[in-house]
Amino acid sequence: MPAYRIIVDLSDRKLYLLENDQVVREFPVGIGKIVSATPVGHFTIINKQANPGGPYGAFWLGLSKPHYGIHGTNQPSSIGQQVSKGCIRMHNKDVLELARLVGIRTEVTIRP
Repeated sequence: MPAYRIIVDLSDRKLYLLENDQVVREFPVGIGKIVSATPVGHFTIINKQANPGGPYGAFWLGLSKPHYGIHGTNQPSSIGQQVSKGCIRMHNKDVLELARLVGIRTEVTIRP
C-alpha cells in the first residue's frame, strides 16, 4: 500500500494528500468556526464509516482526537468556509476518493 499522509492547511482551507512526501491530490475544505476552531496538531485516522448520516455526508474518517473527523457534507456551499464545529468538511465526491486511498492509522497533520 502506498505511503499516504494528509496535511490540512487551515489558512488556505485545503487538504493535501501526500504519497511519499509528494502532493498527489489537493481538495478544498470547510473548517471550524472561530468559537469551535479545528484543532491543530498531529493525529491519525482511527475509523472509517460510509454513509454516517446527518450532516456528515457520504463518508466519515474519524481522527484520534475524540469527536473530530474528516467528512462529507450535506451543505456543499460550506466548503471553503469557516463554518463547522471543528471538523474538516469535504465535498462528498472528494471524501469518497480520499476514503478509497487512505487507511486506518494514516497520519493527519493539521496546521494553522
